[in-house]
Amino acid sequence: MTTDTRALDAGPTDEMVADVFQRGCTSRHVLESVTGRWGVLTVAGLRDGGVRFNALRRRIDGVSEKMLAQTLQGLERDGIVVRDVRGTIPPHVEYSLTPLGRRVADSLTALIDVLEDAVDEVGASQRAYDARRGS
Repeated sequence: MTTDTRALDAGPTDEMVADVFQRGCTSRHVLESVTGRWGVLTVAGLRDGGVRFNALRRRIDGVSEKMLAQTLQGLERDGIVVRDVRGTIPPHVEYSLTPLGRRVADSLTALIDVLEDAVDEVGASQRAYDARRGS
């Protein structure tokens, strides 16, 4: 469902259409949240199962505590991540993917695999581009 949608037809049983190209569509917001720099790495980092915050932070080299916390909150709000607080002393908090999050992670890791496999090709392209531009 979207926040700003178009109806397929007029009438009391209007069906809503999600359209990521529409500014107010919820799917656009979620796409931005998931595909942002830290969103991709967070979702991919959770693909293999539940992880505690600090373990995830260590896995995602370069992310600050604040940015990871904000990213996890956004992904939790969007239904991609679930935060499980266990009533132990001290409290044990673990993050994992929802079923939707697992579907998203599968797609993201497929993209990551393509990009990692193409590192040499991308490097050659960048060097050729830079040479043409005189960089």
